[in-house]
Amino acid sequence: MTEKGEKMSKFIIQGGKKLEGEIKISGSKNAALPIIAATVLNAGTTTLYNVPDIQDVNTMFEILKKIGATIKRKNNKIIINTNKVHTYEIPDDLMRQMRSSVILAGALIGKYHKAKFSCPGGCDIGSRPIDLHLKGFEKLGVDIKEEYGEIYCNTEKIVGTQIHLDLPSVGATENIILASCLGEGTTVITNAAREPEIEDMIKYLNKMGAKINGAGTSYIEIEGVNRLNEVEYEVIPDRIAIGTYMIASAITGGTLEVDKVVQDHMEPICDKLRIAGCDIKYTENGLILVAPKKIKAVDLVKTCPHPGFPTDMQSQLMTLMTLSDGVSVFHETIFENRFMHCAELIRMGANIKYITENICMVNGVEKLHGARVKSPDLRGGASLVLAALAADGKSEISDIYHIERGYENFENVLRSLGADIIKLKDE
Repeated sequence: MTEKGEKMSKFIIQGGKKLEGEIKISGSKNAALPIIAATVLNAGTTTLYNVPDIQDVNTMFEILKKIGATIKRKNNKIIINTNKVHTYEIPDDLMRQMRSSVILAGALIGKYHKAKFSCPGGCDIGSRPIDLHLKGFEKLGVDIKEEYGEIYCNTEKIVGTQIHLDLPSVGATENIILASCLGEGTTVITNAAREPEIEDMIKYLNKMGAKINGAGTSYIEIEGVNRLNEVEYEVIPDRIAIGTYMIASAITGGTLEVDKVVQDHMEPICDKLRIAGCDIKYTENGLILVAPKKIKAVDLVKTCPHPGFPTDMQSQLMTLMTLSDGVSVFHETIFENRFMHCAELIRMGANIKYITENICMVNGVEKLHGARVKSPDLRGGASLVLAALAADGKSEISDIYHIERGYENFENVLRSLGADIIKLKDE
């Protein structure tokens, strides 16, 4: 049972079906969430397009509603009005459901100079401390007090400064930008994260009237402005969802056409899939993947901040490598608990050996077999679905609420490509 007392759902998958066809890709989860948080800054109306209909987005909407915003959804169009936001407290129960909710703190500090929140939740893939976020706030002149697991932030004004991040943290970069937009003077972030989703948030903010330079680089400069305006904006396609569906097609020997991609965003993923033998061609707006007859091993996969190979694709690529002709080594450098899917893949016949806590070796096997497995987290859960699609026989994947946090209509998209997949509620 979930926290709300709802019955848990599971996927039943009959493997061995070739996945091919065309898909329309939804907007990026990791771009939509900080953009939705940023709507607080304009104290007016924001119209967003291509926002994915997924649990994490709905949780962020619930948080905004709790603090006074109104949200209207009509198909692919979201209208958010933050004119009547009346509190700077992020509800604890919702905060614990999703780590990305911490991004709202930067927006509240930027707009109201106050924020109160607890430590965020989300997938259990590592400690993911928010120390860098808090250090960034302090450098901007924010007084921070921690008491009984709650964090209180308060300042009379945000003053521009220079902030060096010890690590290129995506969340810390986003939070500092959001807190600085309406501040006094200029804030410079060095060793900033370069992820495409940050670049998208900056484009959104600049369209509202912010003055931010350096999007997509490690040096970001934010010149404070007095106000931000109402705006319409379309969220970028989800590179991780695209990569996941590409592997779904590759692992089952199919051909996939994706309607919309940003080429630069996809290259770290496409590079590895080409080494694996996939034929990938960009079209005018999208791409086409043709699976190889036999999957080749990718010698070394090391996750790195963008433009390196994304940690959010590590488990999916590992699943592909379980059926490769050769040996692959995976080195996870971002999160310490991101191999939790390995034990479940081994249950399905994969040959995976742990070298250290963050390095494992995958020796490709001829086939996987269906099994009962449990989704450990969002991307690890998606990797088990991919394994089940390629496996002999029937698989049952439980705890799929993790997966639904990040993929819109996952089973329906897969079914449209030919997958034999159904979603059932537990008895």
